[in-house]
Amino acid sequence: MLVGVVGGNLQGVEATYLARKAGWEVMVVDRKPVVPASGLCDRFVQLDVTGEKDLGVVLGSVDLIIPALENDRALACLEQWTRNTGMPFAFDSAAYSVTSSKLKSNRLFTDLGLSMPALWPECSFPVIAKPATGSGSHGVSVFYDSKSLEKYIQKSDRNRVIQEFIPGPSYSLEVIGVPGRHVPLQVTDLEMDTAYDCKRVIAPTALSGALIPYLEKISVALADTLGLKGLMDVEVILHDNTLKVLEIDARLPSQTPTAVYWSTGFNMVEVLGELFLNPAREFSIRITPLKGVVYEHIKVLPNMLEVVGENIMTGTDTLFLLRDFFGADEAITNYRAGRDRWVATLIISDDTLETVWEKRRHVIEDIQRHFNLNLYRDLEPVANIRGYTCDQTGRRRC
Repeated sequence: MLVGVVGGNLQGVEATYLARKAGWEVMVVDRKPVVPASGLCDRFVQLDVTGEKDLGVVLGSVDLIIPALENDRALACLEQWTRNTGMPFAFDSAAYSVTSSKLKSNRLFTDLGLSMPALWPECSFPVIAKPATGSGSHGVSVFYDSKSLEKYIQKSDRNRVIQEFIPGPSYSLEVIGVPGRHVPLQVTDLEMDTAYDCKRVIAPTALSGALIPYLEKISVALADTLGLKGLMDVEVILHDNTLKVLEIDARLPSQTPTAVYWSTGFNMVEVLGELFLNPAREFSIRITPLKGVVYEHIKVLPNMLEVVGENIMTGTDTLFLLRDFFGADEAITNYRAGRDRWVATLIISDDTLETVWEKRRHVIEDIQRHFNLNLYRDLEPVANIRGYTCDQTGRRRC
């Protein structure tokens, strides 16, 4: 089967990686001539779907289209063309229109009575401000006093969300299915860098067993309310033993699907494709954590290795998949022999999380030794844990 992945950045890397794991042939389409996912696919085509009058010239040969971008105009063009041609399109525009807006999402959380961080000005400092649309850490800032916040408000547009900043561990859960049958998948743990960008995904979760069913319940309730057809993820933070919903996205996320795949063997992209290729078919899903997984991003500079958020993988040159990369099971990287500056997503797995962390320590040490990197940095948000860093084992230290 040939699947067309439209968008070659972070979501495109995720879609391409898992589609190839499903045994599918992958064509990546992007308007830019060089994108990260182009080194992972079977074919790459440079194409701006918003400017092409006949998308069938390029996309007519595929069996399924998976959008891997958040450009509203491009999504609208793809939806119109697939509707006219009958091409399966793994996308739920109605659910996406709600979840792509933090303003609409927050109203949904309120309507369902879900706990969420209080909105400004009905909260105290510190507060976090973020764009009302888009995902990731771009444009996210934390403010500790009214003077700095007022200066930000004067300079920013009104299309933003300001709410209380609450410290605590973050978790993600995907839900997949169709109206009347939504299934929660595996909870994963998220760790952030100083810019609140996710640098590391860990599975299985450290969340207590009593809270997992609650997270599954509210995630399914959100999917049911949206009438979701496809896949969505729910991100929450644990504060004072209460799970507070941060955001939801009715699209293929990046990072967590691959971590879930390595922990459980469940391929979200494969099942997502089946939902749209065979909509009447009954599907069976069973999620059982089998292995421990640490999935993280590193940046190598002369004399330093740094663990940082996934944005370092954005806009890089072509990425390739390398197996047994200094002891990591796999790496998605732009490393080439002779380079002294490169990035990589490391995927490290083993029977238990305890043995994964030990394996990871050896991976990091081997990379440092091979490239003569004396410095190691793994910082976390200062507002969250007051300046803690992590050592090579991934565990916090002062």
